[in-house]
Amino acid sequence: MSQGTLYANFRIRTWVPRGLVKALKLDINVVAPESAAAQFAKDFPLKKVPAFVGPNGFKLTEAMAINYYLVKLSQDEKMKTQLLGAEDDLNAQAQIIRWQSLANNDFCIQMVNAVAPLKGDVPYNKKNVDAAMDAIAKMVDIFDGRLQNNTYLVTEHVSLADLVAASIFTRFFENLFGFEWRAQHPAIVRWFNTVRASHFLKDEYKGFEFTDKPLSPPRKKKDEAKPAPAAPAAAGAAAARAPPLHKPKHPLELLGKPTFALDDWKRMYSNADTRPVALPWFWEHYNPEEYSLWKVTYKYNDELTLTFMSNNLIGGFLNRLTGSTKYMFGCLTVYGENNDNGITGVFMVRGQDYVPAFDVAPDWESFDYTKLDPSSKDDKEFVNDMWAWDKPVSVNGEPKEIVDGKVFK
Repeated sequence: MSQGTLYANFRIRTWVPRGLVKALKLDINVVAPESAAAQFAKDFPLKKVPAFVGPNGFKLTEAMAINYYLVKLSQDEKMKTQLLGAEDDLNAQAQIIRWQSLANNDFCIQMVNAVAPLKGDVPYNKKNVDAAMDAIAKMVDIFDGRLQNNTYLVTEHVSLADLVAASIFTRFFENLFGFEWRAQHPAIVRWFNTVRASHFLKDEYKGFEFTDKPLSPPRKKKDEAKPAPAAPAAAGAAAARAPPLHKPKHPLELLGKPTFALDDWKRMYSNADTRPVALPWFWEHYNPEEYSLWKVTYKYNDELTLTFMSNNLIGGFLNRLTGSTKYMFGCLTVYGENNDNGITGVFMVRGQDYVPAFDVAPDWESFDYTKLDPSSKDDKEFVNDMWAWDKPVSVNGEPKEIVDGKVFK
């Protein structure tokens, strides 16, 4: 009888539990959530990975808890002691938890705070990035201080502390820790290479490459870099005497209040099962005279690399669309796999023109917009698929599984 099902994919927090299943020879089915999207969403509404379903419907989330549970399932007492610490060594057990927590929380969070703006996935703010880099440097010193004189973080063997920390370090080595940094931190590099070569993680590092240079701040566009011309003195004096101007309304405000209540649809989508309940409700209430439907596709899909980076790109774009929240709803999905993926989705927009809704985002022209016909069976089904995320995307006649995405509501 199977010991359960582990949902795991490309995300680095799933690497360790997947490696444990293989190394400990556990009778557990490892399933990509994208291949069982409906069941995964039903069992885990937050859709976070890793996630685990055990016997009798037992469910578990959060990487550290799942790692511990999987190790405890093993019949190999020697391996359990190595990974968790000896039963009679409370200090080692606590230290293993401590290092996991530091890496999986503070260290990982600061990595995202630094990398996402540098990659352009979210707006760049020098003060915030500098603060993240300072925090990273302090935590690196803690790791370096331990590894200068020790092979591993806690004991003389690879433990959960090393596996979790090394997997998080991966993103740093891919984006921030270039050649010069590695030359200055040989102890960390030696430890990282040792842990990633272990039988727990070696399969996860196929195709991994160290970056030569750390990411640099995104360059401003030429128009943004030019200083604004000084206003003539007379004009400045007149402006000082003029009454303050009211903030202009969003152009879609001029269309008036629609009969289709967008907020009602957003609540329905958020709270009801998508296929059986929410989508039928939508088509029953949708008014094509008030709202239009648009297929939105990223223009540069051939330049995308890792799927998590594509999803971060979506997040940044949607954040910049918040000025139009009252007038639109939609989903953008990432389909495919690392180094062969794309971004597409469907938006519902107030009115019959997509431009007033999307041009609040500076990068809106990085996407193609195609109007959909709600009376067309194929277009209607495409809307359903993009909002349900439970079927593959057809790309040049080839099905591509949806691996991630975000909702704009």
